[in-house]
Amino acid sequence: MSSSWKHTLDRDEHESRLDHIVPKLFTEQNPGIPITRSRFQNWIDEGLVKVNGEVARSSVKVSAGDTIEIFIPPSREMSLSPIPMNLEILYEDEHLAIINKPPGISVHPSDTDTGPTLVHGLLHHFGKLSQIGGVYRPGIIHRLDKYTSGSLVITKTDQAHQKLAEVFAKHDIERVYWAICYGAPIQTDMMKIQTQLGRHPADRKKIAVLPTGGKTATTYAQSKQRYAEPGKSPFGSWMECRLETGRTHQVRVHLNHLKLPIMGDQVYGTPRAVPPRILEKVRNLTGQALHARTIGFAHPITGVSIKIDAEPHQHFRDLLLELKTHYVSG
Repeated sequence: MSSSWKHTLDRDEHESRLDHIVPKLFTEQNPGIPITRSRFQNWIDEGLVKVNGEVARSSVKVSAGDTIEIFIPPSREMSLSPIPMNLEILYEDEHLAIINKPPGISVHPSDTDTGPTLVHGLLHHFGKLSQIGGVYRPGIIHRLDKYTSGSLVITKTDQAHQKLAEVFAKHDIERVYWAICYGAPIQTDMMKIQTQLGRHPADRKKIAVLPTGGKTATTYAQSKQRYAEPGKSPFGSWMECRLETGRTHQVRVHLNHLKLPIMGDQVYGTPRAVPPRILEKVRNLTGQALHARTIGFAHPITGVSIKIDAEPHQHFRDLLLELKTHYVSG
């Protein structure tokens, strides 16, 4: 059964961000149900947290006199038993591995997705993984969306995890994504998209470009190919995006911000008219046509440079092949 927790801040509890103060207070009062900031963020995303009767954002400032209420969802049993899974290993040593994640599978379990997830398959294949990420995220240093495919780094040791986390935090990592989009940009050279990204004010499960208050996100995007029917404007494009930051849903939101929604994206994409055979290939996709093509970084232990290209999955390749029959320019 679900339950609730309610707390009014007293005068000894000074102003603080909601997501900073509540996990600590909640855990102190409910030692049997400790919560992490990530789990608390999930509750916020689902609209389960209110401040003074209003659904709240994680960044809201709370102070003495404010009443915080959490509607706690029923707990779900999550098993992390190893499960056999076909994994495409692109690189592996004693410290880490890089895999080509298929679309349609979550990286790790959550309150809303208990599995099987990629973590279950990783445990079966590798056995021992780093534990810094927590019980349900062994080996996970970063994530890809459930319906995004491509290069994903896994850490085997806590030392590798800790050092690689510092690399990600400093953005000292090369990340290149391929996306197949509706429409095409007007300019052919590299475009810099820099915005503030945060939770959508009307839909907490979505990310949006915000005028203020979000986290700075920077993407460099350029068209590789454009596709059109004879005598008409381009109906699609193959975009290459280089990430300077790695925010949640960054590429999907930034391309949509450019009026270039990704084909197959059920959350941010707005379908447009395309030739029938292209539409057929889009319908065959498992999620959006977004692929983490390249990842590069200095090895956290040896310092040796690593750069890996992950090949797109079959349905992505099929869509590209069909699109190339309509190629007009780069």
